[in-house]
Amino acid sequence: METIMSSSFIGYLVANIEKSGRNPKRVMLGFIAAWVMFASILWVFPRPEGLSANGMAVLAVVVWASIMWVSEAMPVGITGISVPTLLILTHGIPWVEKKGKLVPPMNIVFSGFTKHVVWLCLFAFLVGAIMQLLKLDRRIALAILDKIKASNVCRVIWGMFFVNIILAFLIPAANARAATLLPVVKGITGLLGDSPEEREAKKAIVIQSLVYGTMICGVFIMTAHLPNLIMVGLFADNGFTGLGYLDWALLQFPYLGMFVLTQWWVQYHFKTSGIEIAGGHAKIQAQHKALGKMSIAEWTLIVLFCVIALLFMMGKGSPIYELHKYQLGIIGLVGILMIFTPGLFPFSWKEVENKTIWGTFLLLGGAITMTAAMTKSGLAQWLADAVHGAVVGMPWWGVILTLMLGTHVIRIGMLSNVAAIAMLAPVVFSMAPALGLHPVSFTLLVCDTDTFAYLLPTQITAAVIAYGSDEFSVTDYAKAGWACILIAIAYGILIMAPWYAMLGIPVWNANVPWPF
Repeated sequence: METIMSSSFIGYLVANIEKSGRNPKRVMLGFIAAWVMFASILWVFPRPEGLSANGMAVLAVVVWASIMWVSEAMPVGITGISVPTLLILTHGIPWVEKKGKLVPPMNIVFSGFTKHVVWLCLFAFLVGAIMQLLKLDRRIALAILDKIKASNVCRVIWGMFFVNIILAFLIPAANARAATLLPVVKGITGLLGDSPEEREAKKAIVIQSLVYGTMICGVFIMTAHLPNLIMVGLFADNGFTGLGYLDWALLQFPYLGMFVLTQWWVQYHFKTSGIEIAGGHAKIQAQHKALGKMSIAEWTLIVLFCVIALLFMMGKGSPIYELHKYQLGIIGLVGILMIFTPGLFPFSWKEVENKTIWGTFLLLGGAITMTAAMTKSGLAQWLADAVHGAVVGMPWWGVILTLMLGTHVIRIGMLSNVAAIAMLAPVVFSMAPALGLHPVSFTLLVCDTDTFAYLLPTQITAAVIAYGSDEFSVTDYAKAGWACILIAIAYGILIMAPWYAMLGIPVWNANVPWPF
């Protein structure tokens, strides 16, 4: 009887997991493995020399979260909010004495949810939600494609790149932009026929527009890619403050040029040169005109966003004009106050709430907390010392190349770029002093290459969304992606490293004064 009940309960769990759209085997094995490793690190494995008891506890939490994120055993946001919980239960961050009693250091374990970059992100999420409800995102995409008279594959791809740049200012998180653009891209690929050449063209349009373009533009705008915010928070916690919205854009601006190289490769690989889209521009123009004139609500959102964007750009140290000294997150909260002025938009809170990606918001807060815990517990430094032996004595470019290649190997099994950077950034940052490298430029160079994990669609959420278009196979993606990974690595070393040096943070010199 017990066996039958046990079997029935397992069947019940499997059925529910399948209904949620996940793989039951992967989820169950991941869930069990996460807790087994968590318990083993805490109570079974001997503590390595040089790692504190707090660091060992944080390591257990990091491994637990990594397995959960990779296997998708729990929603990513729930895993994110669970990180502070486990840090409290394991004493990963030492408890503090208050009135003669030991109490959890709540201000530290939940610090990821109080950083100003998190509230900046929430503002961007809410603007993105209202924008989607107004269908302003679709209007922007069609307007740009109409303006450039997109009639062949090359023009469409370049048009979608400019769409990505505009939306990067308005919609945070690459996965949100990819989901926004998917129906537009599907509409364009639907205009192509079914010849071998046109099928290849469809692959090129989807991969370049929804994956490469989305990720490259995301690196450029601080709020457009959540790993950017994790790194900004890490830098600020370690004394590298004052990195504003415009400063970040200036630092990362040359990455936009990488799209030229990926476009050249994709055009060559899929042989899309000269392929016309039958009636392409006329149909895009018709879809654009069908939207009608812009509504008052659309204009209101654009004006409000421009006002907040100016406040972002005119903060402390602004090269334009220093209007205020508030952090970006405070301005983001001011923006939230403004956009919810009664009567500005014809939507209920429930509608806005349903379009806001709360899971990603929780993931970001948990990831920032985990990054801080790794640093404060000494785990990041211990891991950095362990890796240091493998790269010591190499020239600066050799160290970066080795870590870039190692990062891409590690990323083969990880879906979340945010989770990967939460673990990678504090380790890389801690390595820099021992290697005589600048911690900020060194961390940027290594961690930015993680964004361009283009070998498997399962490595980036935006690629998973693109894969859902059914226009390309995993093999198609890998054949195009390996070369783009090499392009990204070479671009970082040959273009970005000299650029950072020109801006005052040469990776080969850790002693230069912080220019921001």
